[in-house]
Amino acid sequence: MSQHKEVKLVTTHQLLAMKQRGEKISMLTAYDFSMAQILDGAGIDVLLVGDSASNVMAGHETTLPITLDQMIYHAQSVVRAVKRAFVVVDMPFGSYQGNSSEALRSAIRIMKESGGHGIKLEGGAEIKDSITRILTAGIPVMGHLGLTPQSIYKFGTYTVRAKEEAEAQKLIEDALLLQEIGCFALVLEKIPSALAKQVAEKLTIPVIGIGAGPDVDGQVLVVHDMLGITKEFKPRFLRRYADLGDVMHDAVQRYIQDVKARDFPTPDEAY
Repeated sequence: MSQHKEVKLVTTHQLLAMKQRGEKISMLTAYDFSMAQILDGAGIDVLLVGDSASNVMAGHETTLPITLDQMIYHAQSVVRAVKRAFVVVDMPFGSYQGNSSEALRSAIRIMKESGGHGIKLEGGAEIKDSITRILTAGIPVMGHLGLTPQSIYKFGTYTVRAKEEAEAQKLIEDALLLQEIGCFALVLEKIPSALAKQVAEKLTIPVIGIGAGPDVDGQVLVVHDMLGITKEFKPRFLRRYADLGDVMHDAVQRYIQDVKARDFPTPDEAY
């Protein structure tokens, strides 16, 4: 009989149970096999294959340029690494807005071709039909309200959302709607802490925040930001847990010096 304890995948049911017992949910982005393997091995609950890959991996100014094929490629790489975490894949801009049939086709492609466990869409009542159509296929859907980066040209800024009463009320209504139609969880991005707390208390599904304060059911960050690989991005909500950008920079400089000084490789590092 094997002495190794079986590692079980995190499920939507387990995430709901975590909310019910007051256990916070940990979530980070991942875009490639090597990083996903580290995060999964560390015990992360949820990995988000975010359309932020457009910024972090490809150097674009916004998330809009990334394509469905590119998202599937990143998701495939992440899923291959995972033994435990629940993998959510962002549906990219243009793959679901305004056409529920196209949304379903896009979601099915993501699930079939990547092996991901669920998908995430940005928006509320305006994408109700797309979410409802996707849910008919049995695909788990995570909602996303507040700051929605795919709408950057509509709002023109990445500032805090829902500070005014009317916008806050719409966000609450959208959150309740997303729960009602069947979303298994909700991301709230860059909204006032008091509003995020109110939403988390009203909803029975998990509410995961990024820049939404401590009184939600879990937290998500972009992994390159929290590890200090990206240096320019310094929002108030970000806590850096390492300065890997500096570590990597120094390591590469030492490598260059060793190569130029003929100190690498040594006889012990050759065949």
